[in-house]
Amino acid sequence: KLDKAVMKELTPLKMGKAQFSTMLKTEVEKPTATGIDHVEFMVATNPGMPPGPLKTIASGGELSRFVLAMKAALAAKESRTVIIFDEVDAGIGGATAQAVGKQIHGLATCRQVLCVTHLAQIAAFAGVSSAESHFRVSKSDVNGHTETNVTKLSKTARREEVARMLAGNKMSKRALAHAGELLEEAQTMSRTRPT
Repeated sequence: KLDKAVMKELTPLKMGKAQFSTMLKTEVEKPTATGIDHVEFMVATNPGMPPGPLKTIASGGELSRFVLAMKAALAAKESRTVIIFDEVDAGIGGATAQAVGKQIHGLATCRQVLCVTHLAQIAAFAGVSSAESHFRVSKSDVNGHTETNVTKLSKTARREEVARMLAGNKMSKRALAHAGELLEEAQTMSRTRPT
């Protein structure tokens, strides 16, 4: 059941041709502190390639998407009300990042989702509805100690933060225009069902 559920979640993450399966090996004669079962997730990320262990086959970006697919598949079966994604954007960008953002936003329709990201394409999905919020988290050195600041962003500040994520510290009209386009596209994408 898990394999089928994860496979279903991979398609909207631009991994529709990948394969995922769970290998369960029971070794009654070799019990360990964790039991007699050895579980390994097997994947094939490209058509025609043999499956191998997730931990060795998947690139950073593929691993991020497999983890997101597993969390999404498990969330559908659990009564978990909060899901935290910490930098699930590792190794991805562009259209794939948008697909990940849309998938995370979809999970947030029926549970609370906290997502830490450095990608503008994913951040653009934060706060697309009035029930959602976009926060900027920053760190600073205060008298030799690290201080973390969390600021809830207004609509204008969201656009500026997404522009900063795109262009760095130099805020330009082009960066702001691009940020506005990303925010509008996220708004539109959030209304459509996954493909």
